[in-house]
Amino acid sequence: MEWIYQLFLGSGIAHQVLTLALVITLGILLGKIKIGGISLGITWILFVGIAASHFGMTVDRTVLHFVQEFGLILFVFSIGLQVGPGFFATFKQGGMTLVALAATIVFLGVATTYVIHLATGTPIPTMVGILSGAVTNTPGLGAAQQAYTDASGVSDPSISLGYAVAYPLGVVGIIISMIVIRYALRVKFEKENEALEALSREHRMAEKLSLEFTNKMLDGRTVAYLRDLINRPFVISRIAHADGSITIADADSVLHLGERLLIICNTEDDEAIVAFFGRRIEMDDDAWGSLDSQLVSRRILITRPEINGKKFSDLRLRTKYGINITRVNRAGVDLIPYQGMELQIGDRVMVVGSEKAIEKVSSVLGNSLKKLNEPNLVTIFIGIALGVLLGSIPLLNVPQPVKLGLAGGPLIVAILIGRFGTHFHLVTYTTMSANLMLREIGIALFLSAVGLAAGDGFVDAILDGGYRWIGYGVIITMLPLLLVGVFARLYLKLNYYTLIGLMAGSMTDPPALAYANSTAGNDMPAVAYSTVYPVVMFLRVLTAQMFILFAL
Repeated sequence: MEWIYQLFLGSGIAHQVLTLALVITLGILLGKIKIGGISLGITWILFVGIAASHFGMTVDRTVLHFVQEFGLILFVFSIGLQVGPGFFATFKQGGMTLVALAATIVFLGVATTYVIHLATGTPIPTMVGILSGAVTNTPGLGAAQQAYTDASGVSDPSISLGYAVAYPLGVVGIIISMIVIRYALRVKFEKENEALEALSREHRMAEKLSLEFTNKMLDGRTVAYLRDLINRPFVISRIAHADGSITIADADSVLHLGERLLIICNTEDDEAIVAFFGRRIEMDDDAWGSLDSQLVSRRILITRPEINGKKFSDLRLRTKYGINITRVNRAGVDLIPYQGMELQIGDRVMVVGSEKAIEKVSSVLGNSLKKLNEPNLVTIFIGIALGVLLGSIPLLNVPQPVKLGLAGGPLIVAILIGRFGTHFHLVTYTTMSANLMLREIGIALFLSAVGLAAGDGFVDAILDGGYRWIGYGVIITMLPLLLVGVFARLYLKLNYYTLIGLMAGSMTDPPALAYANSTAGNDMPAVAYSTVYPVVMFLRVLTAQMFILFAL
């Protein structure tokens, strides 16, 4: 039975693969257990790894180091690809306020950590681990570990031990903070729902208008002339003429009094569009369709790699095929198309025209779901290579070289590729399931390696005063959240649903987001979470490294 001993407690490749697989499997199964509706999720892998290592199931340190770093790269790179397209949009008006509040929570957490270090004498590496656990940010843990190793030449297991001790109450502390603000400030869900309905009416992206053209001053003018005159984004989809015929509008179409128009515009522009053209009339999609059965509308999926990064003006679809494109759906949001808009793989365009013309346009754009399911590995590995290169460049010497590291480098490159990759004809589209698979495999490998590496000294650390770290973690978790949350609610009058999404996003914590979504019963927490997530993730990774390097 020697082979069984070698398989579970030996040192061969089979033992190491088996150990990692068992740790990840058991951790995922335990993560499905909920207590009071709250679960630690995939973080259970960390604790299972600690337990396995404590009882003798260890893995070679070199192998653990590789698995840990490679898993971290996969995790942060997939996050960067996902949030990249919307990263820079978070700095627009409205989102900027949420980003500023989230950044304040990040910096208050760092300041609180440093004050606790000064008051208690707990070493900085340990405090950074506690900070990462308290704010439930695993990439920050990875960044701190790598920064310490690069600066000192050795690893410090207390970083991961501090993370493991502080993490459980970190998740609970976020949710408790949400509950405290709700009851302390007497939040009434009925009022929040009313405010949410008013807000949703103001911020719809695209709207269809049916109008009668009655502006005598504009009679006989072309669509191109009118577009330049009003200087607002809109698309005239169809024109119903006086003789009962219906045509697709293009830039050269001439409008006459009494004609009916189907117009797509931004919601905030609808009143100006109505006043400019004439008066609103009641006609739904069925009524427009019944006027002329020759015209149909259809969403076409862009899947051909050659179209990626091309502009509408390059394709000249309207001129070649006599169709009209009224909307572009990107990441679930309808956008008003314009000639300079760059198309991306995965976009869905609404095309109006004859059945034959739409079939031709469909063949040009691709419209093949099968192609979207094929992975674009070239972009992923080019991005990882560039990310590792960027992360290895010394930026400062204080006193050791400050680098973005294997967490920060790939994250920044992935964000840039996700946003600007189409300019270089890189196919950045991945299905949500593929992105999630890559991310979950990465974080599972990372947590299993961290747990197995930290297991030897975990119990000793707790008995030797590590139990105090739990209290430090609760303070680091809740104090910044409560201070910023009360300020945002009382002085900025932030909607409670948006606020709890902001709180979850400032901690990059999916379990807290799940609680916020179930509490709100709408998607406002998720919108706030995704708005601040990219900046917060970047700041968590960066501040963890800087905290380590400036304090050594």
